[in-house]
Amino acid sequence: MIDLRSDTVTRPSKAMLEAMFSAKVGDDVFQDDPTVNTLEEKAAAMLGKEAAIFCPSGTMTNQIAVNLHTRPGDEVICHRNSHVYYYEGGAMMRISGVSVCLLDGERGQIDASGIAAHINPDDVHRPATALVEVENTMNKGGGSVYAYSNLAAIAKVCKANNLRFHLDGARLFNALAETGESALQYSALFDTVSICLSKGLGAPVGSLLLGDKTLVRRARRVRKVMGGGMRQAGYLAAAGIFALENNISRLKEDHTRARYLASVLEKMPYIEQVLPVETNILIFKLGQQFTETEFLSRLKEKDIHALSLGPQSIRFVTHLDFTDSMLMKVEEALYSLKP
Repeated sequence: MIDLRSDTVTRPSKAMLEAMFSAKVGDDVFQDDPTVNTLEEKAAAMLGKEAAIFCPSGTMTNQIAVNLHTRPGDEVICHRNSHVYYYEGGAMMRISGVSVCLLDGERGQIDASGIAAHINPDDVHRPATALVEVENTMNKGGGSVYAYSNLAAIAKVCKANNLRFHLDGARLFNALAETGESALQYSALFDTVSICLSKGLGAPVGSLLLGDKTLVRRARRVRKVMGGGMRQAGYLAAAGIFALENNISRLKEDHTRARYLASVLEKMPYIEQVLPVETNILIFKLGQQFTETEFLSRLKEKDIHALSLGPQSIRFVTHLDFTDSMLMKVEEALYSLKP
C-alpha cells in the first residue's frame, strides 16, 4: 500500500525500534523517567527554551498552551483554517472556555496588521484578547511556510499589546529545512512552541510543548487534568530522541518528492489547480472529470491512498516511508487515470 494520507502514517524503523526497546524508563508523572527527561532537555536546548513537557499529541500540547495563556471568556486570534481551531474538536472552547477571532489570510497565514486590527478594546461588552496563535507549516495552506519577518512583526504587535504568542510548530522542522533559519531564531519569538514527533519525524507517538520553567511547571498540572500523565513513557520518548537526531536532516527529500508529484499533476487534464508546494504537503483541485470520491476510489484500486479536503480538493503528504519507487508508481497511476 502507498499511503499519502498524512505523514502520521509512518512506522518506526528497525533502528528506532531498537532504541525504544533499550530505553531506560521510570515513572514520568513523578518525573523520574530518565529517557523522557533526556528528550525534554534535548528539545528545550534545540529550541532555546528553558523547559519542555512530553505529551501524547499535538492537540494536547496546543490545548495546554491555550489554557496556560488564557482565562475563561478571553479571546484567541488565529487563522480560520488553523489546526488548533479547525481540527481539534472545539477543544479551545470546551476546555478553556475561550472565544475565537478567526482571520483570513493567503494560504492559511495571518499578518501583523490584520492581528492589530482585531485586538479588542478594553470594553466589558467584548472578550479580552489574550493570545495569538500561528501554525508553521500551515497544513490547510498546503504546507506553506511563514516568512520570519512576518512572525517577527506579529511578535512585536503581541508584545506591544501584552498578548501571548503561541506557535503550533507541528511541522516546524519542515519549515526550517526550507528556510535554513535556526530553531533558536524562530522559537525566540514565541512564549510557547509545540512540536510534533509523529509527523515528518517518524516517531509513533508524541509531541512536546516548550516554554519557560514556570509555564512548563503549570503545564504539568494541565496535562494531568487532561489525562496526559504517562508512566513508563521512556519507550516512546526514545523514539522521539531518535527522530530528533536522525530524521530532521532528511526532510528535504520529502519536499523534493512532493514537488515532483506537483509537476506531474500539473500536466494532467483532469487537474484544475495545484497549490504551490513548499514542503511535504501537496493540495490540488480536480476538474469536472472526477469528483473527489471517484478520484480517491480510482487511486485506491491501485492501492494508493490519499485524503479529501472537501469538494474537488485532494491532499497528498509525502513522508519518510514514501520512497522513490512508490513515487514512480504514483506517477504511473496518475497518467493512467481516464475520466
